[in-house]
Amino acid sequence: MKQMNSLKIDVYSHIMPPKYKKALHEVALEPPHFPRPALYDVEQRFRILDKYEGLVQVLTVSLPPIEKVADADKAVYLAKLANDEMAELVLKYPDRFVAAVACLPMNVIDAALEEVDRAINDLRFRGIQVSTPLNDRPLDSPELMPLYEKMQQHNLPIFIHPDRESNYPDYKNEDKSKYYVYCLWGWPYETTVAMTRLVCSGVLEKYPHLTFITHHGGAMVPYFEERIVGFYDMFETRAGLKMPLTKAPIEYFKMFYHDTALYGNTPALMCAYAFCGADHLLFGADMPLGDSQMGYRNYRQTINAIDQMAISDDEKRKIFEDNARRLLRLPI
Repeated sequence: MKQMNSLKIDVYSHIMPPKYKKALHEVALEPPHFPRPALYDVEQRFRILDKYEGLVQVLTVSLPPIEKVADADKAVYLAKLANDEMAELVLKYPDRFVAAVACLPMNVIDAALEEVDRAINDLRFRGIQVSTPLNDRPLDSPELMPLYEKMQQHNLPIFIHPDRESNYPDYKNEDKSKYYVYCLWGWPYETTVAMTRLVCSGVLEKYPHLTFITHHGGAMVPYFEERIVGFYDMFETRAGLKMPLTKAPIEYFKMFYHDTALYGNTPALMCAYAFCGADHLLFGADMPLGDSQMGYRNYRQTINAIDQMAISDDEKRKIFEDNARRLLRLPI
Protein backbone atom coordinates (compact mmCIF):
# COMPACT_ATOMS: atom_id res chain seq x y z
CA MET A 1 0.00 0.00 0.00
CA LYS A 2 1.22 3.51 -0.82
CA GLN A 3 2.17 5.80 2.01
CA MET A 4 -0.87 7.65 3.33
CA ASN A 5 0.71 11.06 2.79
CA SER A 6 1.65 10.52 -0.86
CA LEU A 7 -1.61 9.57 -2.54
CA LYS A 8 -3.36 11.28 -5.40
CA ILE A 9 -6.82 9.71 -5.45
CA ASP A 10 -8.52 10.05 -8.82
CA VAL A 11 -12.19 9.88 -7.87
CA TYR A 12 -13.56 9.80 -11.42
CA SER A 13 -11.58 7.26 -13.44
CA HIS A 14 -13.58 5.58 -16.20
CA ILE A 15 -13.31 1.89 -17.04
CA MET A 16 -15.06 -0.69 -19.18
CA PRO A 17 -14.15 -4.16 -17.83
CA PRO A 18 -13.74 -6.86 -20.52
CA LYS A 19 -16.74 -9.08 -19.74
CA TYR A 20 -19.00 -6.09 -19.38
CA LYS A 21 -17.65 -4.59 -22.59
CA LYS A 22 -18.40 -7.80 -24.51
CA ALA A 23 -21.91 -8.08 -23.06
CA LEU A 24 -22.62 -4.41 -23.74
CA HIS A 25 -21.65 -4.78 -27.38
CA GLU A 26 -23.97 -7.76 -27.71
CA VAL A 27 -26.90 -5.78 -26.31
CA ALA A 28 -26.46 -2.27 -27.73
CA LEU A 29 -28.01 -1.50 -31.12
CA GLU A 30 -25.14 0.91 -31.73
CA PRO A 31 -22.18 -0.45 -29.73
CA PRO A 32 -19.99 2.29 -28.29
CA HIS A 33 -16.51 2.72 -29.69
CA PHE A 34 -13.85 4.36 -27.58
CA PRO A 35 -10.33 4.06 -29.03
CA ARG A 36 -8.82 4.20 -25.57
CA PRO A 37 -6.96 0.97 -24.68
CA ALA A 38 -6.71 1.97 -21.01
CA LEU A 39 -10.50 1.64 -20.75
CA TYR A 40 -10.19 -2.12 -21.19
CA ASP A 41 -6.53 -3.04 -20.68
CA VAL A 42 -5.40 -2.77 -17.05
CA GLU A 43 -1.73 -3.20 -17.97
CA GLN A 44 -1.95 -0.13 -20.21
CA ARG A 45 -3.69 1.67 -17.36
CA PHE A 46 -0.93 0.71 -14.96
CA ARG A 47 1.73 2.09 -17.31
CA ILE A 48 -0.03 5.45 -17.13
CA LEU A 49 -0.40 5.33 -13.34
CA ASP A 50 3.29 4.50 -12.96
CA LYS A 51 4.19 7.89 -14.41
CA TYR A 52 2.86 9.66 -11.30
CA GLU A 53 3.92 8.87 -7.76
CA GLY A 54 1.13 7.81 -5.44
CA LEU A 55 -1.56 7.89 -8.12
CA VAL A 56 -4.51 5.58 -7.40
CA GLN A 57 -8.02 5.38 -8.78
CA VAL A 58 -11.68 5.08 -7.85
CA LEU A 59 -13.34 3.14 -10.69
CA THR A 60 -16.51 4.28 -12.45
CA VAL A 61 -18.04 2.57 -15.47
CA SER A 62 -17.69 4.49 -18.72
CA LEU A 63 -20.54 5.71 -20.90
CA PRO A 64 -22.99 4.82 -22.36
CA PRO A 65 -25.53 4.70 -19.53
CA ILE A 66 -26.98 1.20 -19.25
CA GLU A 67 -30.56 2.48 -19.27
CA LYS A 68 -29.98 4.05 -22.66
CA VAL A 69 -28.90 0.88 -24.48
CA ALA A 70 -30.66 -2.00 -22.69
CA ASP A 71 -34.17 -3.04 -21.76
CA ALA A 72 -35.12 -3.74 -18.14
CA ASP A 73 -33.92 -7.34 -17.85
CA LYS A 74 -30.68 -6.76 -19.72
CA ALA A 75 -29.99 -3.57 -17.81
CA VAL A 76 -30.12 -5.42 -14.49
CA TYR A 77 -27.78 -8.10 -15.84
CA LEU A 78 -25.30 -5.56 -17.23
CA ALA A 79 -25.19 -3.51 -14.03
CA LYS A 80 -24.45 -6.57 -11.90
CA LEU A 81 -21.82 -7.78 -14.35
CA ALA A 82 -20.02 -4.42 -14.39
CA ASN A 83 -20.14 -4.07 -10.63
CA ASP A 84 -18.89 -7.61 -10.04
CA GLU A 85 -15.96 -7.04 -12.40
CA MET A 86 -15.03 -3.75 -10.77
CA ALA A 87 -15.20 -5.41 -7.35
CA GLU A 88 -12.81 -8.09 -8.59
CA LEU A 89 -10.38 -5.45 -9.84
CA VAL A 90 -10.42 -3.59 -6.50
CA LEU A 91 -9.82 -6.87 -4.66
CA LYS A 92 -7.03 -7.96 -7.01
CA TYR A 93 -5.23 -4.59 -7.27
CA PRO A 94 -5.79 -2.70 -4.00
CA ASP A 95 -2.64 -0.64 -4.52
CA ARG A 96 -4.06 0.65 -7.82
CA PHE A 97 -7.81 0.78 -7.27
CA VAL A 98 -8.82 1.98 -3.82
CA ALA A 99 -12.58 1.76 -4.45
CA ALA A 100 -15.33 1.54 -7.05
CA VAL A 101 -18.60 3.35 -7.69
CA ALA A 102 -21.67 1.33 -8.67
CA CYS A 103 -23.50 1.62 -11.95
CA LEU A 104 -27.24 0.98 -11.75
CA PRO A 105 -30.10 -0.15 -14.02
CA MET A 106 -31.84 3.20 -13.80
CA ASN A 107 -34.70 2.15 -16.06
CA VAL A 108 -35.77 -0.33 -13.34
CA ILE A 109 -35.83 1.71 -10.16
CA ASP A 110 -36.73 -1.16 -7.80
CA ALA A 111 -33.85 -3.22 -9.16
CA ALA A 112 -31.59 -0.17 -8.94
CA LEU A 113 -32.41 0.20 -5.24
CA GLU A 114 -31.58 -3.47 -4.68
CA GLU A 115 -28.29 -3.10 -6.55
CA VAL A 116 -27.37 -0.10 -4.40
CA ASP A 117 -27.59 -2.24 -1.28
CA ARG A 118 -25.76 -5.16 -2.89
CA ALA A 119 -22.96 -2.99 -4.24
CA ILE A 120 -22.44 -1.06 -1.00
CA ASN A 121 -23.09 -3.79 1.58
CA ASP A 122 -21.68 -6.83 -0.21
CA LEU A 123 -19.16 -5.44 -2.71
CA ARG A 124 -18.07 -2.56 -0.45
CA PHE A 125 -18.56 0.09 -3.12
CA ARG A 126 -18.22 3.72 -2.05
CA GLY A 127 -21.00 5.44 -3.99
CA ILE A 128 -23.13 5.26 -7.12
CA GLN A 129 -23.07 6.93 -10.53
CA VAL A 130 -26.08 8.34 -12.35
CA SER A 131 -26.24 10.02 -15.73
CA THR A 132 -28.05 13.22 -16.52
CA PRO A 133 -30.47 13.27 -18.13
CA LEU A 134 -31.85 9.80 -17.35
CA ASN A 135 -33.39 8.75 -20.65
CA ASP A 136 -34.50 12.37 -21.13
CA ARG A 137 -35.78 12.64 -17.54
CA PRO A 138 -34.50 15.16 -14.97
CA LEU A 139 -32.77 14.19 -11.74
CA ASP A 140 -35.57 15.70 -9.66
CA SER A 141 -38.11 13.19 -11.03
CA PRO A 142 -40.35 11.84 -8.24
CA GLU A 143 -39.38 8.21 -8.89
CA LEU A 144 -35.79 9.00 -7.88
CA MET A 145 -36.65 10.14 -4.34
CA PRO A 146 -36.31 6.62 -2.85
CA LEU A 147 -32.81 6.45 -4.34
CA TYR A 148 -31.84 9.74 -2.72
CA GLU A 149 -33.28 8.68 0.61
CA LYS A 150 -31.32 5.42 0.44
CA MET A 151 -28.04 7.14 -0.46
CA GLN A 152 -28.48 9.62 2.38
CA GLN A 153 -28.91 6.64 4.71
CA HIS A 154 -25.77 5.01 3.32
CA ASN A 155 -23.93 8.32 3.74
CA LEU A 156 -22.10 7.87 0.44
CA PRO A 157 -21.96 10.14 -2.63
CA ILE A 158 -23.84 10.15 -5.91
CA PHE A 159 -21.56 10.84 -8.86
CA ILE A 160 -23.33 12.82 -11.60
CA HIS A 161 -22.13 12.21 -15.15
CA PRO A 162 -23.49 14.33 -18.02
CA ASP A 163 -24.66 12.68 -21.21
CA ARG A 164 -25.78 14.06 -24.55
CA GLU A 165 -25.29 12.59 -28.03
CA SER A 166 -24.76 14.07 -31.48
CA ASN A 167 -28.43 13.55 -32.40
CA TYR A 168 -29.29 16.37 -29.98
CA PRO A 169 -29.18 19.36 -32.37
CA ASP A 170 -27.79 22.75 -31.50
CA TYR A 171 -30.67 24.48 -33.30
CA LYS A 172 -34.27 23.42 -33.88
CA ASN A 173 -33.99 23.50 -37.66
CA GLU A 174 -31.11 21.00 -37.67
CA ASP A 175 -31.14 17.28 -37.04
CA LYS A 176 -27.79 16.81 -35.31
CA SER A 177 -25.13 18.68 -33.40
CA LYS A 178 -22.12 20.02 -35.28
CA TYR A 179 -18.48 20.46 -34.30
CA TYR A 180 -18.87 18.26 -31.19
CA VAL A 181 -20.93 20.98 -29.52
CA TYR A 182 -23.12 18.25 -28.00
CA CYS A 183 -20.34 17.08 -25.69
CA LEU A 184 -17.94 20.05 -25.56
CA TRP A 185 -20.66 22.41 -24.33
CA GLY A 186 -23.71 20.15 -23.99
CA TRP A 187 -22.23 18.07 -21.21
CA PRO A 188 -21.33 20.97 -18.89
CA TYR A 189 -24.76 22.40 -19.65
CA GLU A 190 -26.47 19.12 -18.68
CA THR A 191 -24.55 19.10 -15.39
CA THR A 192 -25.57 22.69 -14.69
CA VAL A 193 -29.22 21.97 -15.43
CA ALA A 194 -29.18 18.90 -13.19
CA MET A 195 -27.70 20.88 -10.31
CA THR A 196 -30.31 23.60 -10.80
CA ARG A 197 -33.19 21.13 -10.80
CA LEU A 198 -31.88 19.41 -7.66
CA VAL A 199 -31.60 22.78 -5.92
CA CYS A 200 -34.79 24.52 -7.02
CA SER A 201 -37.09 21.50 -6.70
CA GLY A 202 -36.09 21.13 -3.06
CA VAL A 203 -34.23 17.80 -3.28
CA LEU A 204 -31.29 19.17 -1.27
CA GLU A 205 -33.73 20.83 1.12
CA LYS A 206 -35.44 17.48 1.71
CA TYR A 207 -32.19 15.49 1.88
CA PRO A 208 -29.68 17.93 3.41
CA HIS A 209 -27.06 15.25 4.04
CA LEU A 210 -27.14 13.88 0.51
CA THR A 211 -23.80 14.21 -1.29
CA PHE A 212 -23.46 14.83 -5.03
CA ILE A 213 -20.12 14.93 -6.86
CA THR A 214 -20.20 16.62 -10.25
CA HIS A 215 -17.86 16.14 -13.18
CA HIS A 216 -15.79 18.94 -14.75
CA GLY A 217 -15.42 21.32 -11.84
CA GLY A 218 -19.06 22.12 -11.23
CA ALA A 219 -19.63 23.03 -14.87
CA MET A 220 -21.05 26.55 -15.32
CA VAL A 221 -22.08 27.17 -11.73
CA PRO A 222 -18.87 28.57 -10.15
CA TYR A 223 -18.33 30.99 -13.04
CA PHE A 224 -21.90 32.29 -12.90
CA GLU A 225 -22.29 32.57 -9.11
CA GLU A 226 -23.43 36.19 -9.11
CA ARG A 227 -25.76 35.60 -12.06
CA ILE A 228 -27.44 32.85 -10.06
CA VAL A 229 -27.80 35.12 -7.04
CA GLY A 230 -29.12 38.06 -9.00
CA PHE A 231 -31.37 36.07 -11.29
CA TYR A 232 -33.28 34.24 -8.56
CA ASP A 233 -33.42 37.33 -6.36
CA MET A 234 -35.01 39.24 -9.24
CA PHE A 235 -37.56 36.55 -10.06
CA GLU A 236 -38.50 35.93 -6.44
CA THR A 237 -38.98 39.67 -5.91
CA ARG A 238 -40.62 40.70 -9.18
CA ALA A 239 -42.32 37.57 -10.48
CA GLY A 240 -43.24 35.91 -7.22
CA LEU A 241 -41.27 32.76 -8.03
CA LYS A 242 -41.72 30.31 -5.18
CA MET A 243 -39.37 27.45 -4.45
CA PRO A 244 -39.56 24.95 -1.54
CA LEU A 245 -36.40 26.33 0.05
CA THR A 246 -35.56 27.77 3.44
CA LYS A 247 -32.29 29.35 2.28
CA ALA A 248 -31.17 31.31 -0.75
CA PRO A 249 -30.70 29.07 -3.82
CA ILE A 250 -26.96 29.79 -3.99
CA GLU A 251 -26.48 28.19 -0.59
CA TYR A 252 -27.72 24.87 -1.98
CA PHE A 253 -25.49 25.16 -5.04
CA LYS A 254 -22.58 25.36 -2.61
CA MET A 255 -23.54 21.98 -1.16
CA PHE A 256 -22.29 20.11 -4.24
CA TYR A 257 -18.82 18.63 -4.52
CA HIS A 258 -16.82 18.79 -7.76
CA ASP A 259 -13.96 16.95 -9.39
CA THR A 260 -11.05 18.76 -11.06
CA ALA A 261 -11.53 17.28 -14.56
CA LEU A 262 -10.96 20.55 -16.43
CA TYR A 263 -8.01 19.13 -18.41
CA GLY A 264 -5.53 21.39 -16.69
CA ASN A 265 -6.69 24.95 -16.11
CA THR A 266 -5.49 26.68 -12.97
CA PRO A 267 -7.63 29.85 -13.36
CA ALA A 268 -10.74 27.67 -13.76
CA LEU A 269 -9.79 25.65 -10.70
CA MET A 270 -9.30 28.87 -8.75
CA CYS A 271 -12.78 29.96 -9.82
CA ALA A 272 -14.20 26.70 -8.46
CA TYR A 273 -12.11 27.12 -5.31
CA ALA A 274 -13.41 30.66 -4.82
CA PHE A 275 -16.96 29.35 -5.12
CA CYS A 276 -16.90 26.27 -2.91
CA GLY A 277 -13.50 26.12 -1.15
CA ALA A 278 -10.95 23.34 -1.02
CA ASP A 279 -13.22 21.14 1.10
CA HIS A 280 -15.57 20.63 -1.87
CA LEU A 281 -13.00 19.82 -4.57
CA LEU A 282 -11.71 16.33 -5.35
CA PHE A 283 -8.95 15.31 -7.71
CA GLY A 284 -10.31 13.76 -10.90
CA ALA A 285 -8.92 13.75 -14.45
CA ASP A 286 -11.59 12.02 -16.60
CA MET A 287 -9.07 9.32 -17.39
CA PRO A 288 -8.72 8.06 -20.14
CA LEU A 289 -11.47 9.95 -21.98
CA GLY A 290 -11.25 13.43 -23.44
CA ASP A 291 -7.51 12.97 -23.89
CA SER A 292 -5.61 12.82 -27.16
CA GLN A 293 -2.77 11.06 -25.31
CA MET A 294 -4.90 8.21 -23.93
CA GLY A 295 -4.75 9.42 -20.32
CA TYR A 296 -1.23 10.77 -19.98
CA ARG A 297 -2.14 14.35 -20.88
CA ASN A 298 -5.09 14.66 -18.52
CA TYR A 299 -3.10 13.49 -15.53
CA ARG A 300 -0.08 15.64 -16.33
CA GLN A 301 -2.18 18.74 -16.98
CA THR A 302 -4.55 18.27 -14.04
CA ILE A 303 -1.83 17.53 -11.47
CA ASN A 304 0.23 20.51 -12.67
CA ALA A 305 -2.83 22.78 -12.57
CA ILE A 306 -3.58 21.84 -8.95
CA ASP A 307 0.07 22.25 -7.97
CA GLN A 308 0.00 25.77 -9.44
CA MET A 309 -3.09 26.88 -7.50
CA ALA A 310 -2.45 29.79 -5.14
CA ILE A 311 -3.59 27.84 -2.08
CA SER A 312 -1.85 26.18 0.85
CA ASP A 313 -0.24 22.74 0.75
CA ASP A 314 -2.84 21.56 3.26
CA GLU A 315 -5.63 22.61 0.90
CA LYS A 316 -3.93 20.85 -2.02
CA ARG A 317 -3.75 17.71 0.07
CA LYS A 318 -7.48 18.00 0.71
CA ILE A 319 -8.08 18.09 -3.03
CA PHE A 320 -5.67 15.27 -3.87
CA GLU A 321 -6.70 12.84 -1.16
CA ASP A 322 -8.27 13.98 2.12
CA ASN A 323 -11.69 14.87 0.72
CA ALA A 324 -11.91 11.54 -1.08
CA ARG A 325 -11.00 9.66 2.09
CA ARG A 326 -13.68 11.53 4.01
CA LEU A 327 -16.58 11.47 1.52
CA LEU A 328 -16.02 7.90 0.31
CA ARG A 329 -15.01 6.68 3.79
CA LEU A 330 -12.02 4.94 2.25
CA PRO A 331 -10.32 2.26 4.38
CA ILE A 332 -6.81 3.47 3.53
